[in-house]
Amino acid sequence: MSPRTPAPSVVVGADKTIRHGVTRRRFLTWTGVAGALAFTPGLFADAAPLAAAPSSGDHLFTLGVASGDPLPDGVVLWTRLASAPLARGGGMGTAPVPVEWELATDEKMTSVVRRGRVIATAADGHSVHVDVRGLSPAREYFYRFRSGAHISDVGRTRTAPAAGSPLAALTFAWASCQSWGDGFFNAYEDMASFAPDVVFHLGDYVYEKGIPAGGGRRNTTALPASCLSEMMTLDDYRDRYALYKLDPQLQRAHRVSPFITVFDDHEVENNWAGAISEDNAPIPQFLARRAQAMKAWWENTPVRAAQRPLGPDVQAYRRFDFGDLARFDVLDTRQYRSDQVNGDMDSPQNAQTADPRRTITGARQERWILDSLGSSRRRWNVLAHQTTIADLARETGGERKVSMDGWSGYEASRARILDGARERRVRNLVSIVGDIHRSVVSDLRSTYTRESPTVGIELAGTSVASGKDGADSDASDKQLKAASPHIRFGNAQRGYVLNRLTRAQWQAEFRVADSIADPRNPLHRRAVVTIPDGRPQADVSA
Repeated sequence: MSPRTPAPSVVVGADKTIRHGVTRRRFLTWTGVAGALAFTPGLFADAAPLAAAPSSGDHLFTLGVASGDPLPDGVVLWTRLASAPLARGGGMGTAPVPVEWELATDEKMTSVVRRGRVIATAADGHSVHVDVRGLSPAREYFYRFRSGAHISDVGRTRTAPAAGSPLAALTFAWASCQSWGDGFFNAYEDMASFAPDVVFHLGDYVYEKGIPAGGGRRNTTALPASCLSEMMTLDDYRDRYALYKLDPQLQRAHRVSPFITVFDDHEVENNWAGAISEDNAPIPQFLARRAQAMKAWWENTPVRAAQRPLGPDVQAYRRFDFGDLARFDVLDTRQYRSDQVNGDMDSPQNAQTADPRRTITGARQERWILDSLGSSRRRWNVLAHQTTIADLARETGGERKVSMDGWSGYEASRARILDGARERRVRNLVSIVGDIHRSVVSDLRSTYTRESPTVGIELAGTSVASGKDGADSDASDKQLKAASPHIRFGNAQRGYVLNRLTRAQWQAEFRVADSIADPRNPLHRRAVVTIPDGRPQADVSA
């Protein structure tokens, strides 16, 4: 963002650190299963004898495996074939390629419950999306793919609990903003060790700008030219996703948990708004570019056919229920928004930001959100989206200024949602967001320039890598806290948020790294924020 020009057991110890019953040793066994099973007879029903392990650069599953969008009876399984992942077309040519898949109830893949065969085509970047249905709710499964002599790693996934069924606890994480050139993805190594039931990625999975040659935190000498310049074409976007998907730490996180993914701006172009480009490109030209970007997003994301783009348009907002414990409304605050005002610069709020005709969600999605909040009978009601609802104000030259790209620049949209939630007596409203490259915990109010009731809590998570190392408290953190009394916690290091949800409370653990310049650097707990059931209150234990 910049201005224009039954699960494995989970316990919370006395120190409030979230721990998971899946040990690191068990997790590491998943990463080696594919290699160990290469010599298992009958791996697939009609499998031919397997060849020796392919040489480097000749394996078809170089971009890993993933699962996503879990339902009580189903989950999406994903992979994308690429024998030469950074070559145009992934080295796959134009021929269609048969791919077999299996889903089992054990990590050794001996108890197979579903199997099938699909065709990966060049038209879809040789990606595979298998929407497996007829599964048991709240169940752990394992899956893999095979094409010819090549076998993928084994992935772990998990279905959602049955709708409305009693659920005592849920573990989940969320992340956002992973600029490849700014550092390593240490957050995903840490996240994978906890094996959450589900992971939300809230945008900026890739970045559109060219990666500076010879700079940043990684070696760029072997990168193709398409990665060193701004993405514009479908091939450019495909190449960039391939680069990111090659990251071993990101692959590890995808292997152990299903992801629920939504885009923000950088999957297309910085701070785009509906049909409006950052650089004010002609609308037909920008929509053509957006169509290419959305196609590449779908190809590289474990989402359903319902999310396949129609030209530049994608049905990205959708709902996920986890028993009677939580409802997650995943929002799209890019496709339907009005253009940013005040030059898209941090500015005082004025008649333009308050204009009721302007929207960040669009009228149809706004009604969908309010209908969902009004009809939910879940203990926790969550808006999972891209940019902050709360005003994160700074005072400059005696003026209170806020971002025009977040909900602060769309005050009427914010008021309609939050006042609507209050009128509907929505229980335990929580907003989880990314985008701002820092962790900020705030009270949710319909307005911040005059007194209004707190109707929920917002948990903004930091970036995985964007912004490089950051600091525990930088200048912006101090400015925000000084001008925003509704902020309860702030930190500007890199990391993610790990959560344990129960009927009595929500515990959000903000996990950060001191540095992401080395992929071996660990993360640690910076703070635990506890939200009690029934009260919009954030208690911080640092």
